[in-house]
Amino acid sequence: MQISLRRLRLQQHFSQRLSSAVVLLGVTACSGSYPQSTLNPASDFGVAIDNLFTGIFWWAVFVFVVVEGLLIITIVRFRARPGRPKPKFIHGHTALEIGWTLAPAVILVFIAVPTIQTIFRHDGTAPDGALQVEVVGHQWWWEFKYPEYGIVTATELHVARGRPVALTMTSADVIHSFWIPRLGGKRDVILNRVTRLAFTPDSVGVFMGQCAEFCGASHANMRATVVVDDAADFEAWIASQQTPPTPVDSLSPLAQRGAGVFTERREPASNSCIACHAIDGVSFGVLGPNLTHLDSRARIAGGIIENNAMGLRRWLSDPPGAKPGSLMPNVSLTEAEIDALVAYLQSLQ
Repeated sequence: MQISLRRLRLQQHFSQRLSSAVVLLGVTACSGSYPQSTLNPASDFGVAIDNLFTGIFWWAVFVFVVVEGLLIITIVRFRARPGRPKPKFIHGHTALEIGWTLAPAVILVFIAVPTIQTIFRHDGTAPDGALQVEVVGHQWWWEFKYPEYGIVTATELHVARGRPVALTMTSADVIHSFWIPRLGGKRDVILNRVTRLAFTPDSVGVFMGQCAEFCGASHANMRATVVVDDAADFEAWIASQQTPPTPVDSLSPLAQRGAGVFTERREPASNSCIACHAIDGVSFGVLGPNLTHLDSRARIAGGIIENNAMGLRRWLSDPPGAKPGSLMPNVSLTEAEIDALVAYLQSLQ
């Protein structure tokens, strides 16, 4: 009797735990907004992947229901009962064996055909008139070049709704992987090789992404943002990016001092801002992000810090402290130098 009561309590305890786990899992799955969910596509490529996933999911549900249903029927119908004779041993069943061989083969065909069609339809080839963008992966930030417009920027990729986008991608160092979940699939970005990704965005908005291939200490801090504008806003952005920066002699005295700090040559030479960063008409470094229109971007440091005075101060004070493994060194700037640099960088609109 005691054993039965103990067993009953254990069963009740297990049932309560299982019920709590199921409820918690359900609540977790249905809560919050997920900006990097592939289940809310915003491009033709994203929709194609979502449709493919949905089709495969329902085939998996069908297989699960059939297999588990047969299993339950077998357990219930052929379970041991008092007084029942021992089951007969049967060796082989030709029709059954042919059936369970053909059924999976047919299901795999229904999965393989749309999969192959999707792969070939979205192989990175874009139609004529697509926006051409060259993407370069760096440790740990993304560089975007628009050869058609003569624009170079970082972290934020601007595109136009309804216009096809053709990304031609390579790496400056190790293997990276470009992934904007709502807009399309991942593409590896490899040194001395070119990979391609094409999509047509169908919704205006800001879409988050990141590197999806481990690439070093700040892999998790290598983020990207795709800003999808309508046609007029995209043209306005292009025009603003093509506008030369404000001449230094037209800036405030504090910003002018910041320009002096930026162009100052330090020892070692790698500690000089101009050694790594480019600003049109001022410097031509290529190792770090192009800063010509830095203030037009929402985030800095590969997308991990807000682009405002506080964020700039935090970054300039100690780049490796803000971003582990940062290739931008801490050059021990004074508070006055940081104030001046912040004023200058915020003038680069």
